[in-house]
Amino acid sequence: MKALYSLFLVLALAAAALVGAGASGMQSLFGIVIPYLAVACFVFGFSWRVVCWAQSPVPFRIPTTCGQQSSLPWIKQSKVENPSSTLGVIVRMAFEVLLFRSLFRNTQMDVHQGPRVTYSSSKWLWLGGLAFHYSFLVIFIRHMRLFTEPVPAFFGLFEAVDGMLQIGAPTLYITDLVFVVAVTYLFLRRVVVPQIRYISLVADYFPLFLLLGVGLSGIFMRYFAKTDIVAVKELTMGLVTFNPVIPAGIGATFYVHLFLVSVLLIYFPLSKLMHMGGVFLSPTRNLRADSRSFRHVNPWKFENVHYHTYDEYEDEFREKMIEAGLPVDKEGEQNV
Repeated sequence: MKALYSLFLVLALAAAALVGAGASGMQSLFGIVIPYLAVACFVFGFSWRVVCWAQSPVPFRIPTTCGQQSSLPWIKQSKVENPSSTLGVIVRMAFEVLLFRSLFRNTQMDVHQGPRVTYSSSKWLWLGGLAFHYSFLVIFIRHMRLFTEPVPAFFGLFEAVDGMLQIGAPTLYITDLVFVVAVTYLFLRRVVVPQIRYISLVADYFPLFLLLGVGLSGIFMRYFAKTDIVAVKELTMGLVTFNPVIPAGIGATFYVHLFLVSVLLIYFPLSKLMHMGGVFLSPTRNLRADSRSFRHVNPWKFENVHYHTYDEYEDEFREKMIEAGLPVDKEGEQNV
């Protein structure tokens, strides 16, 4: 039901754009007003979330690690998995952001009859996530040719490499196919795997359907609807130069695609998609693991807060600690 609700919501958004920009003739609303509003919401919302995270105090070193920490000279340190220097943190963050290192190490646990617990690799999830993110990045870079004039050679290079197979006319882009397959896999994983389906919410299905809607509408517009790309470039350049115009000859399919992209931009700062910015501000990733080299003292010293010291704790539980065989500092005062 959660997946069907999300699918219905995305179809309703697409239908609203199709009717509004087609039958109702509200091209200015869907081609100018909503895109400007979406970009403003994205920039403000993204910046606001990042600033709020950046202001959150982190008094202690709490990095998540999986290697040997720096300690004695004769013990070999894992300088990337458990970095104690800024360079090590940068390398670790680069592996995390560019290669999804933590997801690559992810394992799947299964309980079999016996009971018997087994652990298996979960590399398909890593591969699907990597394919989705990089195909989305290439598609985003390719679309930059619509917002620049003259078009930098850098954008043209991506377009040439992406369409190097020269399949069909117009040329089939590799990333279009990879993007749809990757998003479909991520959706099917949430539906097929019982444990993942149990914890999945509408907020997990909606962005997948929204991304799939953006991809499929773009593919339909390029290979079937045959939208006038010159008119689209005129509209996008008008938006960039703050001289918006609505050229003639742009079909309603383009406004459906543009509206779904606008909804994605508005929804982005409110969703789990904000991990794009949050990964750089996560204290479990961006801190040095040097707690054995330096003593990190809590800077939050409030004058009116009573601290429950260890002496007070031992006075309160000394008898129980002695009965349990736990060491105490004042063993001779157990009857006090």
